[in-house]
Amino acid sequence: MTSFWDKVLAFASDTSHIVGAELLGKILHSRYRQAAEKEDGSLVTECDIWADATIRKAIAQAFPDHGVLSEEGSHQFPNSDWCWIVDPIDGTTNFARGIPLWGISLGLLYRGYPVFGCVYFPPVDQLFHGFWAGDSAIAQSPLAPIPIGAYCNNKPIKVNVSGRGSNSLFSLCSRSMKYAPHPFSCKIRAVGVASYNLLTVAAGITVGALEATPKVWDISAVWVILHAAGGIWVDLPGKPAFPLTFGQSYGTKQNPVLAVNHNNLVGPFRQELKV
Repeated sequence: MTSFWDKVLAFASDTSHIVGAELLGKILHSRYRQAAEKEDGSLVTECDIWADATIRKAIAQAFPDHGVLSEEGSHQFPNSDWCWIVDPIDGTTNFARGIPLWGISLGLLYRGYPVFGCVYFPPVDQLFHGFWAGDSAIAQSPLAPIPIGAYCNNKPIKVNVSGRGSNSLFSLCSRSMKYAPHPFSCKIRAVGVASYNLLTVAAGITVGALEATPKVWDISAVWVILHAAGGIWVDLPGKPAFPLTFGQSYGTKQNPVLAVNHNNLVGPFRQELKV
């Protein structure tokens, strides 16, 4: 018998692959990559709008009682127990410029807390997913227990517990480069995709990552995966990003985050980065 969680995973994986395949076809034509600048300075393309609408329609058909908050749709957190947080193309600048790293992010929240995350990167054919209960009410719900774990292409992943050093990698977004001292204790990488930056910690690639200005659609899915992989999520300046509040708009709210592979590195990295 297929469980609710099996249905959630199958839906997110199938939908991401269908949308991703279409986007891979569209990216070959320059007109689909033409971008406009939004009020917050980020870019949007015709493909962002199409992918967002397609995903929201799929959610409405598969989970009619679930709410949706998406980057290109409503930014208000709906008054429903279940809500999907959608980023149709995370890394739109990469997409628009033809850089082959961008993803489709789907996070599922229960009463404001992320409990499932799925991020698919079509150009490299990597699908990350995870389940996490944390402090949310899901642990006491009729759908408990939740199958906690983090995966890449269905293979378990976990953080690399090594310390920082000259050959360790640390990921920064472009807006957080100003926080990196010179010299820095690790080698720096910047891939231009908020979700991938943070997922490198979950996958054991980097020892830490800093995102200075992510929105809720950038972090909802990876919050789950990082926790399930054993990573440490530090909200900056200290106010937790979750739970979300019913009726509140999250269109302009930024959620700075430091992600590290071990609690022992939180202090040293915060001191070094001055965050």
